[in-house]
Amino acid sequence: MSRGLWITLTARRSDPQSFGIVHCPRRHEDGFETHLLLDGPALARLTLRMSESPARSDGAAFGRRLMRRCEQAALATSLRGAPYASLVLVAADLDASPLLLLSDLAQHSRNIAFDPRVSLLLDGTEGHADRLDGPRLSLLGRAERVADPRLLARFTARHPSSARYADFADFHIYRIVVARGHFVAGFGHIEWIDGADLVLQVDAGALAAAEPAILAQLNADNAKTADFYAQRLLGCHGGGWRVTGIDPEGLDLRRETDTARLDFLAPAPTPEALQATLVRLAEKARQ
Repeated sequence: MSRGLWITLTARRSDPQSFGIVHCPRRHEDGFETHLLLDGPALARLTLRMSESPARSDGAAFGRRLMRRCEQAALATSLRGAPYASLVLVAADLDASPLLLLSDLAQHSRNIAFDPRVSLLLDGTEGHADRLDGPRLSLLGRAERVADPRLLARFTARHPSSARYADFADFHIYRIVVARGHFVAGFGHIEWIDGADLVLQVDAGALAAAEPAILAQLNADNAKTADFYAQRLLGCHGGGWRVTGIDPEGLDLRRETDTARLDFLAPAPTPEALQATLVRLAEKARQ
């Protein structure tokens, strides 16, 4: 689990893609009216489970963290009108939209071709004595097949084992366009969230373009930097960590089958904003 964590990247003003490393009640059209009420203990439990950065009362922010952290999900599609559920690997784009790598031969892909409406269940209840007391998020939306090398690279970085079949002709990336999310943060703590609130509404195009260069720099020193983040900032064990993804709200790390997440306090949607935010936070952490 994430602890207080701040990292610092430096960039030349003339080239923001060149990074160095410094260790330092809502009513819906369906008639439902929903509310979220988290008492103090519930907020503390949820925050500690998902991140130890300061608590946020915004269910959308908690839900988006779950979207970024989960590596697998239950995918529900329509099999000629009947519900069909399957287990899939999931990654997240920079705005947290879920990404799936699916084969045309799979039943869920055939179902999507017939009806692109889907639901994804993201489970954040691991480690809770009572699993029903933990956070989970059910997403409703549409699965859209996209031919985008950037999204494929992002998925395979998140799931290295998928690289061995990602180039097969029958495998394609699907991006889930989120319409709504049903967020449950424990018994009685329930909220319907609009998709526009769940996904991050910032222009992260410059950061997306800079991501390969940032990752190359972070991982250029035989994972020593990633090991520093994982071991010193997150309390993770072992070496061989790599940074697998960067987005406006944090960094993703992986070591074999282990993963870790560094969350930022506020979005940093551009390389310049990322630099300024992380430098400022690193200075504060050293005080």
